[in-house]
Amino acid sequence: MIKTILFDFGDVFLNLDKRAPERQLSNLTSFTNLEKIKHINLDYEQGFIDSDEFLSHYRNQFPELANSEVKKIWNSMLIDFPKYRLDFIEQLAEKNKFKLILLSNTNDWHIAWVQENFKDYKRFENCFDAFYLSHEMGMRKPNPEIFDYVLNQHNLNAEETLFIDDTSQNTKAAGEIGMHTWNIDPKTEDVIELFSQKSKLF
Repeated sequence: MIKTILFDFGDVFLNLDKRAPERQLSNLTSFTNLEKIKHINLDYEQGFIDSDEFLSHYRNQFPELANSEVKKIWNSMLIDFPKYRLDFIEQLAEKNKFKLILLSNTNDWHIAWVQENFKDYKRFENCFDAFYLSHEMGMRKPNPEIFDYVLNQHNLNAEETLFIDDTSQNTKAAGEIGMHTWNIDPKTEDVIELFSQKSKLF
Protein backbone atom coordinates (compact mmCIF):
# COMPACT_ATOMS: atom_id res chain seq x y z
CA MET A 1 0.00 0.00 0.00
CA ILE A 2 1.38 3.39 -1.01
CA LYS A 3 1.79 5.84 1.87
CA THR A 4 4.22 8.33 0.31
CA ILE A 5 4.36 9.86 -3.17
CA LEU A 6 7.67 11.34 -4.25
CA PHE A 7 7.40 13.72 -7.21
CA ASP A 8 9.91 15.16 -9.64
CA PHE A 9 9.26 18.78 -10.69
CA GLY A 10 10.34 19.33 -14.31
CA ASP A 11 8.20 17.57 -16.95
CA VAL A 12 5.95 16.32 -14.17
CA PHE A 13 4.48 19.65 -13.05
CA LEU A 14 6.60 22.18 -14.96
CA ASN A 15 6.72 21.78 -18.76
CA LEU A 16 10.25 21.71 -20.15
CA ASP A 17 12.07 21.80 -23.46
CA LYS A 18 15.30 20.19 -22.24
CA ARG A 19 17.09 20.49 -25.57
CA ALA A 20 16.43 24.22 -26.00
CA PRO A 21 19.76 25.45 -24.50
CA GLU A 22 21.75 22.96 -26.59
CA ARG A 23 19.96 24.07 -29.77
CA GLN A 24 20.75 27.70 -29.08
CA LEU A 25 24.36 27.06 -28.10
CA SER A 26 24.95 24.90 -31.18
CA ASN A 27 24.32 27.96 -33.35
CA LEU A 28 27.33 29.75 -31.85
CA THR A 29 30.66 29.71 -33.70
CA SER A 30 32.47 28.75 -30.49
CA PHE A 31 30.33 25.64 -29.96
CA THR A 32 32.35 22.44 -30.30
CA ASN A 33 31.05 19.77 -27.95
CA LEU A 34 28.40 19.86 -25.26
CA GLU A 35 30.42 17.37 -23.21
CA LYS A 36 32.85 20.17 -22.30
CA ILE A 37 30.20 21.94 -20.26
CA LYS A 38 28.04 19.02 -19.14
CA HIS A 39 30.05 18.52 -15.94
CA ILE A 40 29.60 22.23 -15.15
CA ASN A 41 25.83 21.78 -15.42
CA LEU A 42 25.98 18.81 -13.03
CA ASP A 43 28.12 20.75 -10.55
CA TYR A 44 25.63 23.64 -10.64
CA GLU A 45 22.70 21.30 -10.02
CA GLN A 46 24.45 19.98 -6.91
CA GLY A 47 25.41 23.40 -5.58
CA PHE A 48 29.11 22.66 -5.97
CA ILE A 49 29.46 25.98 -7.79
CA ASP A 50 27.35 29.12 -7.41
CA SER A 51 25.66 31.13 -10.15
CA ASP A 52 28.62 33.49 -10.62
CA GLU A 53 31.01 30.56 -11.11
CA PHE A 54 28.54 28.88 -13.45
CA LEU A 55 28.26 32.07 -15.49
CA SER A 56 32.04 32.43 -15.63
CA HIS A 57 32.46 28.91 -17.03
CA TYR A 58 29.92 29.61 -19.76
CA ARG A 59 31.43 32.97 -20.63
CA ASN A 60 34.85 31.32 -20.96
CA GLN A 61 33.41 28.69 -23.28
CA PHE A 62 31.19 31.15 -25.20
CA PRO A 63 32.90 34.57 -24.99
CA GLU A 64 30.55 36.10 -27.57
CA LEU A 65 27.63 35.83 -25.13
CA ALA A 66 26.70 38.60 -22.70
CA ASN A 67 25.86 37.63 -19.12
CA SER A 68 22.15 38.18 -19.74
CA GLU A 69 22.27 35.97 -22.85
CA VAL A 70 23.81 33.07 -20.92
CA LYS A 71 21.04 33.25 -18.35
CA LYS A 72 18.35 33.52 -21.02
CA ILE A 73 19.70 30.49 -22.89
CA TRP A 74 20.02 28.44 -19.69
CA ASN A 75 16.44 29.25 -18.72
CA SER A 76 15.07 28.63 -22.22
CA MET A 77 14.24 25.04 -21.29
CA LEU A 78 11.57 26.29 -18.83
CA ILE A 79 8.20 26.61 -20.56
CA ASP A 80 5.19 26.90 -18.24
CA PHE A 81 3.36 25.47 -15.25
CA PRO A 82 -0.26 24.58 -16.12
CA LYS A 83 -2.72 25.70 -13.46
CA TYR A 84 -4.63 22.42 -13.57
CA ARG A 85 -1.58 20.62 -12.17
CA LEU A 86 -1.48 23.00 -9.22
CA ASP A 87 -5.18 22.25 -8.68
CA PHE A 88 -4.40 18.52 -8.76
CA ILE A 89 -1.64 18.62 -6.14
CA GLU A 90 -3.61 21.00 -3.91
CA GLN A 91 -6.60 18.67 -3.95
CA LEU A 92 -4.34 15.72 -3.20
CA ALA A 93 -2.74 17.58 -0.29
CA GLU A 94 -6.13 18.55 1.12
CA LYS A 95 -7.16 14.89 1.34
CA ASN A 96 -4.14 14.28 3.60
CA LYS A 97 -4.07 10.62 2.61
CA PHE A 98 -0.41 10.47 1.52
CA LYS A 99 2.85 12.03 2.56
CA LEU A 100 3.82 14.21 -0.42
CA ILE A 101 7.47 15.00 -1.15
CA LEU A 102 9.09 16.85 -4.05
CA LEU A 103 12.59 15.86 -5.18
CA SER A 104 14.02 17.87 -8.08
CA ASN A 105 17.33 18.19 -9.87
CA THR A 106 17.49 21.95 -10.31
CA ASN A 107 19.56 25.08 -9.68
CA ASP A 108 19.37 28.69 -8.48
CA TRP A 109 18.57 30.25 -11.85
CA HIS A 110 15.78 27.82 -12.67
CA ILE A 111 14.11 28.16 -9.29
CA ALA A 112 14.39 31.95 -9.46
CA TRP A 113 12.73 31.87 -12.90
CA VAL A 114 9.85 29.74 -11.63
CA GLN A 115 9.35 31.97 -8.59
CA GLU A 116 9.27 35.04 -10.83
CA ASN A 117 7.03 33.63 -13.56
CA PHE A 118 4.70 31.39 -11.55
CA LYS A 119 2.86 33.56 -9.03
CA ASP A 120 1.45 30.52 -7.22
CA TYR A 121 4.84 28.91 -6.57
CA LYS A 122 4.43 29.28 -2.78
CA ARG A 123 1.03 27.59 -2.94
CA PHE A 124 2.66 24.73 -4.84
CA GLU A 125 5.51 24.43 -2.34
CA ASN A 126 3.07 24.39 0.56
CA CYS A 127 1.36 21.27 -0.82
CA PHE A 128 4.34 19.13 0.15
CA ASP A 129 5.47 17.70 3.46
CA ALA A 130 9.03 18.20 2.25
CA PHE A 131 10.52 20.06 -0.71
CA TYR A 132 14.00 18.90 -1.78
CA LEU A 133 16.07 20.72 -4.42
CA SER A 134 19.34 19.14 -5.56
CA HIS A 135 21.43 22.33 -5.45
CA GLU A 136 20.49 22.80 -1.80
CA MET A 137 21.25 19.16 -0.93
CA GLY A 138 24.67 18.73 -2.55
CA MET A 139 23.49 15.64 -4.42
CA ARG A 140 21.33 14.79 -7.39
CA LYS A 141 19.32 12.00 -8.95
CA PRO A 142 20.01 9.25 -9.97
CA ASN A 143 22.71 8.92 -7.29
CA PRO A 144 21.35 6.37 -4.76
CA GLU A 145 22.36 8.47 -1.75
CA ILE A 146 19.75 11.11 -2.54
CA PHE A 147 16.96 8.52 -2.32
CA ASP A 148 18.44 7.01 0.83
CA TYR A 149 18.60 10.48 2.36
CA VAL A 150 14.91 11.19 1.73
CA LEU A 151 13.83 7.77 3.00
CA ASN A 152 15.91 8.12 6.16
CA GLN A 153 14.85 11.71 6.85
CA HIS A 154 11.20 10.71 6.95
CA ASN A 155 11.48 7.10 8.17
CA LEU A 156 9.91 5.89 4.94
CA ASN A 157 9.54 2.35 3.74
CA ALA A 158 10.67 2.12 0.09
CA GLU A 159 8.01 -0.51 -0.64
CA GLU A 160 5.33 1.96 0.48
CA THR A 161 6.70 4.81 -1.65
CA LEU A 162 5.85 5.72 -5.24
CA PHE A 163 8.41 7.82 -7.14
CA ILE A 164 7.30 9.76 -10.25
CA ASP A 165 9.93 11.09 -12.66
CA ASP A 166 10.27 11.62 -16.41
CA THR A 167 13.88 10.36 -16.55
CA SER A 168 14.34 6.60 -16.81
CA GLN A 169 17.75 6.62 -15.07
CA ASN A 170 16.12 8.19 -12.04
CA THR A 171 13.18 5.80 -11.82
CA LYS A 172 15.55 2.85 -12.40
CA ALA A 173 17.71 3.94 -9.45
CA ALA A 174 14.66 4.36 -7.23
CA GLY A 175 13.31 0.98 -8.30
CA GLU A 176 16.58 -0.70 -7.42
CA ILE A 177 16.16 0.29 -3.77
CA GLY A 178 12.60 -1.03 -3.68
CA MET A 179 10.41 1.95 -4.56
CA HIS A 180 7.44 1.71 -6.85
CA THR A 181 8.00 3.98 -9.84
CA TRP A 182 6.22 5.73 -12.66
CA ASN A 183 8.55 6.80 -15.46
CA ILE A 184 6.11 9.33 -16.82
CA ASP A 185 6.23 10.25 -20.52
CA PRO A 186 5.46 13.99 -20.70
CA LYS A 187 4.49 13.68 -24.36
CA THR A 188 1.69 11.18 -23.77
CA GLU A 189 0.98 11.16 -20.01
CA ASP A 190 0.12 13.67 -17.33
CA VAL A 191 0.60 13.56 -13.57
CA ILE A 192 -3.11 14.23 -13.06
CA GLU A 193 -3.70 10.72 -14.48
CA LEU A 194 -1.86 9.25 -11.49
CA PHE A 195 -4.73 7.28 -10.00
CA SER A 196 -5.83 5.84 -13.34
CA GLN A 197 -2.32 5.05 -14.56
CA LYS A 198 -1.26 3.45 -11.26
CA SER A 199 -4.61 2.27 -9.95
CA LYS A 200 -3.22 -1.12 -8.89
CA LEU A 201 -0.99 0.55 -6.31
CA PHE A 202 -3.82 2.31 -4.53
